[in-house]
Amino acid sequence: MTKNKAALLCGILFGLGLAISQMNNPDKVLAFLDVTGNWDASLAFVMGGALITLATLQHFILKRHQPICDTEFHLPKTNNPIDKRLILGAILFGIGWGLVGFCPGAVLAAFGDGKIEPFLFTLALGAGMMLFNKFHETK
Repeated sequence: MTKNKAALLCGILFGLGLAISQMNNPDKVLAFLDVTGNWDASLAFVMGGALITLATLQHFILKRHQPICDTEFHLPKTNNPIDKRLILGAILFGIGWGLVGFCPGAVLAAFGDGKIEPFLFTLALGAGMMLFNKFHETK
């Protein structure tokens, strides 16, 4: 299987998982984030299942000499420190997720719903990325 076909298959599987678990449904996500109101804890099980799957399979995958569709694993060489930019980015991500119920990955799976909100969110996300690139100083 070529690298592009494997990536497409993984993307489709990821999107189906988001759609089946309703993580692309902003009402479901906002109900999960509303811990003081009518809290819907079901997405915690989705995230827990993903973490258990990762923890189990990562152990076996990294014991391989190389990945199936590449010649080597592409892992970070060093750990990046937690700095102000990371914290500010996480805060902005959380605020955006809490306001509209979309995150960048799940919004792509929401395109299939035929609603305008995922497209508006993606436009706003793209505008924010362009503004960041315009004002960000490269190191």
